[in-house]
Amino acid sequence: MPNHEPKDASERRAFLKRIDAHRNIIHKVGWAYGRDAADREDLEQDILLQLWRSREAFHGQAAFSTWMYRVALNTAITFRRRQRPTVPLGEEPQIPARQAEQVQHADELRQLYGAIAQLGPIEKALILLWLDERSYEQMADTVGISVKNISVRLVRIRAKLARLIGDTEDPR
Repeated sequence: MPNHEPKDASERRAFLKRIDAHRNIIHKVGWAYGRDAADREDLEQDILLQLWRSREAFHGQAAFSTWMYRVALNTAITFRRRQRPTVPLGEEPQIPARQAEQVQHADELRQLYGAIAQLGPIEKALILLWLDERSYEQMADTVGISVKNISVRLVRIRAKLARLIGDTEDPR
């Protein structure tokens, strides 16, 4: 049976399928840069919109997921700049129910996201990419800094996270 679907519709469907295959990138960036559930939802919608708007800019020079991370992180940084610069103290990020069910150590994950929320925009981007097991080359391509700089920054970021998480432990 011949396909009578317009070319635009089939291209749109193929693009959206690729986005859906890497949807976790959007959620991770939303969790790292959003302040609360409503903020994360707004940010994720902005990311989806920006991915759609810039779809023609993807030419396959990098992996689709690398390009998607770049767009998502740039959108998140812009999103944060449009908002107030401070994060409310004592506000702990909430873990989605579907994720909490899969993670045995939800408290540790909550601590990690709480510590990540205290990092700067580039630090957040790098640690998300590292947690997603991206290579240093992929990180450098996504963030736009050298591989050597990635290595140095990750050492510092991991130490900073260890301090932040250590500072939140119960002293008992």
